[in-house]
Amino acid sequence: MTDTWVEGAAGSLFDVDNLPWGVFSRGGEDPRVGVRIGDLVLDVAPVAAAEMLDVHHVFEERSLNPLMAEGRQVRASLRTWLTGLLTDETERDLVEPHLVPLADVTLHLPVEVADYVDFYASLDHASNVGRIFRPDAEALLPNWRHLPVGYHGRAGTVVASGTGVVRPQGQRKAPSDQQPTYGPSTRLDIEAELGFVVGSPSVQGDRVSVASFADHVFGLVGLNDWSARDIQAWEYVPLGPFLGKSFATSVSHWVTPLEALDAAWVDLPGQDPTPLPYLAEGGPRGLDIDIEVELNGTVVSRPPYRSMYWSPAQMLAHLTVNGASLRTGDLFASGTVSGPERDQRGSFLELSWGGSEPFDGGRTFLEDGDTVTLRYTAPGTAGGRIALGEVTGTVVPAR
Repeated sequence: MTDTWVEGAAGSLFDVDNLPWGVFSRGGEDPRVGVRIGDLVLDVAPVAAAEMLDVHHVFEERSLNPLMAEGRQVRASLRTWLTGLLTDETERDLVEPHLVPLADVTLHLPVEVADYVDFYASLDHASNVGRIFRPDAEALLPNWRHLPVGYHGRAGTVVASGTGVVRPQGQRKAPSDQQPTYGPSTRLDIEAELGFVVGSPSVQGDRVSVASFADHVFGLVGLNDWSARDIQAWEYVPLGPFLGKSFATSVSHWVTPLEALDAAWVDLPGQDPTPLPYLAEGGPRGLDIDIEVELNGTVVSRPPYRSMYWSPAQMLAHLTVNGASLRTGDLFASGTVSGPERDQRGSFLELSWGGSEPFDGGRTFLEDGDTVTLRYTAPGTAGGRIALGEVTGTVVPAR
């Protein structure tokens, strides 16, 4: 791959082998589609119009949905086109006037989220939570190793990185209480996750196979599934998470295209028993993505996504095996990413072992004013590393 001519981008985490998509605005202008290169944003619309691309209109939209709906072939051809623009010196005069410093733009929620599903795909996380919530029972419920467990979330409360997270209120009942009480959550938590954004839809009644993953998924976002553990613990039997999860889910401003992760695919750690045929995998299906969890400027955990038990393709196949259709803008998440070591746990519930083992100088759950940032890196196709969009949120007092 030829080096980019964009100053400061070569060798960075946002080199030409990354090129994530986002939505930006500046001044009083309407939001529109941009691509990040280094610490700059390429305003794609005027360049595409000058080059008379058939799809130039999608770059003038306020979300990535129209672009994502164009499908896999268009996505790939646009990536080739952009790479050429940013590496061919003869294109510099056309492109350079439309590069805007990242510091001069406002970034927006990149996708109009259609549906949101959150999975529970980490063996280490599921085992830890089982031991914390059900200490006298088996850590994993009988179905966990047979299917990717998930729940349907609330698309309307997915927010962009940087949005304040208001401490939720609800019912809580400690084991020692006779009756539930109502009030602000006292066990507010994070979940370090990856999100997968659907571009091409499917037909209701049809199933999406494991092999068709790349035909439907446009790209990845960083994702924090904020969780009120006290509300969750009281409500989740027998139907699962509800108000303890639905108040806010933060995603990154940037959507990393699937092709940027071509060098990051790795084998799954191993699945026992062998999944049913519709979940059967062929070839590398895990992802080698490193995550950092930062609390108020201090890194407190480094969860490894490569340790996940269920693959993204298996999650998508299971999501649609009953004939449920996909829509452009659908978002499904991995569930908390945790590894086998304590400093690889992706939630404060696990880091503090349910609040009984404080970490980082006495911390357990989130306090008002706390800021959490999730950062992600992966191997890039040019031999270095690329960064996925980071996710930041600050806890705001209950209203």
